[in-house]
Amino acid sequence: MKKKPDAEYDYIVIGAGSAGCVVAARLAEQPGAKILLLEAGGTDKKLGIKMPSAFYMPLHDQRINWGFHSEPEPELDHRRIHCPRGKVLGGSSSINGMVYIRGNKKDFDGWEELGARGWNHELVLPYFKKAQKAEGRSTPHSFQGHDGPVATTTGQMTNPLYNAFLEATRSAGYPSNLDVNGPTQEGFGPIPMTVDAGVRASTYRAYIDRNPQQKNLTIATNANAQKIVIRHGKAEGVCYSQGKKLITSFAKSEVILCAGAISSPQLLMLSGIGDAEELGKFQIKTHSDLPGVGKNLMDHLEVYVQQACSKPISLHKNLNWFGKAIIGAQWLTSRQGLGATNHFEVGGFIKSDDQLSYPDIQFHFLPVAMSYDGKVKASQHGFQVHVGPMLPKSRGSVSLNSGDSKTAPKIKFNYMSREEDFFVFREAIAAARKIFRQSPFDEFRGKELSPGERCQSNQEIDTFIRKNAESAYHPCGTCKMGVDKESVVDSSGKVYGIDNLRVADASIFPQITNGNLNAPTIMVAERIADLIKENKR
Repeated sequence: MKKKPDAEYDYIVIGAGSAGCVVAARLAEQPGAKILLLEAGGTDKKLGIKMPSAFYMPLHDQRINWGFHSEPEPELDHRRIHCPRGKVLGGSSSINGMVYIRGNKKDFDGWEELGARGWNHELVLPYFKKAQKAEGRSTPHSFQGHDGPVATTTGQMTNPLYNAFLEATRSAGYPSNLDVNGPTQEGFGPIPMTVDAGVRASTYRAYIDRNPQQKNLTIATNANAQKIVIRHGKAEGVCYSQGKKLITSFAKSEVILCAGAISSPQLLMLSGIGDAEELGKFQIKTHSDLPGVGKNLMDHLEVYVQQACSKPISLHKNLNWFGKAIIGAQWLTSRQGLGATNHFEVGGFIKSDDQLSYPDIQFHFLPVAMSYDGKVKASQHGFQVHVGPMLPKSRGSVSLNSGDSKTAPKIKFNYMSREEDFFVFREAIAAARKIFRQSPFDEFRGKELSPGERCQSNQEIDTFIRKNAESAYHPCGTCKMGVDKESVVDSSGKVYGIDNLRVADASIFPQITNGNLNAPTIMVAERIADLIKENKR
């Protein structure tokens, strides 16, 4: 399947990530079509990628992660926020937390209201189902897919803290929900993960690695896209480097950009698509004056509400070298046990205000008290919930630092620049504390570790948020789909002003979705792949 690149293809897909692997694999289903898939990183063979419980390891591995950081964020004490993005086959689906959340039905109805015609929930649901192979304990229903490439499963919930959390949510007055991707999102229950037979189900593994018969798909790894070749208002190919070689490959039909919410706008700008005035500062010739390129940047923030555990039952006991060795040995020999889960096995969604039409706060429960990226280790037995606003009002941007593709772009999220986001965050923390106070936790509850019992007033909580909020790693929106002046692509992903060029990744989201972004990104790729095929009929 991996062959020496030729000079000409029918399609060139830039980025072998959550979206690019899907688009390339689906286009390769066309008999006779030749596809080139470019990936800046290398293979996905690392143990830290394949083992679900080791998901924190790739977040700091610069060999498989772009390791971006934001500019100092004014409302977060001028901290530079880590923004990891996958640089490996599978992209961010190879380094994410594997949580499978589609978003709320009203998210997609809202997309259509914002000008993304044909993206309402009724029309996108078939693409969610097309991608999914649902397994696990959720009750089968008409929203699930069972024949798709991406396996989703639920955890075994062997730790008693999982059931304590779910019982506590019921005691606190919140509804139960066996499938938050089903007809109703609100409530708490098991959370699906993209894990297939104990191994991470990245889009590379699901769509390409398991489908070696696609002989018409060429994959070029360690291929850094320099720019899209544009002549007379038409995308003709891609200039990219492999080591010291500079290669230009041409596309007879289309170039499809799937480099993600940070790199897709950067590559458009480097190729002369963006705000003409800004491009001029870097002596870049403008091919399409689109001021919206890089604008509308959105992300989810979260904090940890942590509680000490009075019984030695949390995952803390498994985090020493001996415990990790046992987990690793079991996983290597059987693909089972604690190594086969991301540990985010339960969670859910609630409203910050009962007047809202759908939830805007998400919870991920973890039976240990430690940081998501593993940098801050568990110092004692504990448990925590990750909480934060799902529909933030704050908007940021991605812009160029230089005209050189090797230079990281300037990323400014403008986190918490709207007062409404602080209100939702306070409500999220209050709800987490309420759940942890319920009687099912009586036998396990120690002191509150974070924010801490002294942190009570709105001012104290806001200070805690400013000092501790972290990205949930869900950037999107920087090549907005729609019809207004900030829109970059139309409802089929076509870039305004340039023929034969589309964007198909999370950058085209008009509005961030309510939950983790991998599932809706895969859906977008599935649908745009179909639109590309229809365009050729």
